[in-house]
Amino acid sequence: MAAGLVYALVGGYIATRLHLPPLLGYLLAGVAVGPFTPGFVADARLAPQLAEIGVILLMFGVGMHFSLRDLLAVRHIAIPGALGQIALAVALTFGVAHFWGWAVGPSLVLGLALSVASTVVLLRALEAEGILDSPSGRIAVGWLIVEDLVTVLILVLLPALAGSLGGEVSGADHAAQDNDTLQIYVALGIILGKFVGFVLLMLVVGSRLLPWLLEKVAATRSRELFTLAVIAVAIGIGFGGAELFGLSFALGAFFAGVVVGECDHNHRATEEMRPLQDAFTALFFVAMGMLFDPEILVKQPLQVLTVLAIIVLGKSAVAFVIVVLLREPVGSALVVAASLAQIGEFSFILAELGISLRLLPAEGQSLIVAGALLSIALNSFLLRAVGAIRKRTEPLEIC
Repeated sequence: MAAGLVYALVGGYIATRLHLPPLLGYLLAGVAVGPFTPGFVADARLAPQLAEIGVILLMFGVGMHFSLRDLLAVRHIAIPGALGQIALAVALTFGVAHFWGWAVGPSLVLGLALSVASTVVLLRALEAEGILDSPSGRIAVGWLIVEDLVTVLILVLLPALAGSLGGEVSGADHAAQDNDTLQIYVALGIILGKFVGFVLLMLVVGSRLLPWLLEKVAATRSRELFTLAVIAVAIGIGFGGAELFGLSFALGAFFAGVVVGECDHNHRATEEMRPLQDAFTALFFVAMGMLFDPEILVKQPLQVLTVLAIIVLGKSAVAFVIVVLLREPVGSALVVAASLAQIGEFSFILAELGISLRLLPAEGQSLIVAGALLSIALNSFLLRAVGAIRKRTEPLEIC
């Protein structure tokens, strides 16, 4: 952890002095302390756990900025847009992987991994550009929430489909192969029911309990207790959502933030969380950099460039067209398209699951990591370019 923070500080400082995004320095810091480069090697088991804490804290903070009214206002764009973009991105990747000679299972897992964007990258990029609370930013965040839900469903359904896709299943799964269709519908119904139950619990119980808790802690006039209470709420509810309802940590923390955002102490909670969010977000990018093996750029340059093109060009084009077809301004379409032109933590989770089910070769995971690192490095420049285009072509967007 010490090495990760020190290397991140050095990398971020150098990147800033060169007028580059700090996150690029964090990524290179991760490569420097990773197992694929000489010198010091950080703990590869601890890094992802620290990174997940960063995702939880960041999603909690974003939730505090968004009311349910804001999320419902963009549902007519976020739901069909995210579902359409995922479907088309999977289809594009599937076609390319099939051309490479890959089987159905590996092609599908690769397509799913490339179709979902990184929570941390999207939110940090929107914050850096000052458009997180703008209409375009709300659309992008709503889109992201739908993608997170779809990813949770995929993580539940993929093991049930592994046998039919050519993967490896357990003996118990072999006995249930004749009931695959029923098994899929049951799993889908269970996860949807759990999600609805979690949201209702947060709206009915959480909306009363969490403001009351923060009010009582704030009455003690202890800053450290208030900070501890906010962290406990973010991580505790994220953990509860994952363990009891089968959701992702980040999604649970987001809805906790939405509830806390409606109470009287939301501004103070935001300020108290900011330093922790910044530190753990830096560790998130260091952890991602540790996964990158530079040799793949030499061994498979064409495949890496193809994956990068799918992420940056293919996904962006699909998202832009969908948003325009849904009758949103071109400026909003550009912001959403640029925001989603990257992949990250959920892609890694899907890749690891694919490998454990023998649905994805090690080559596929390397391509996903390379695509993530390169797309994240390019994402800030892409958003800056979009911002410059919007300033020249249309008036400033009103938040």
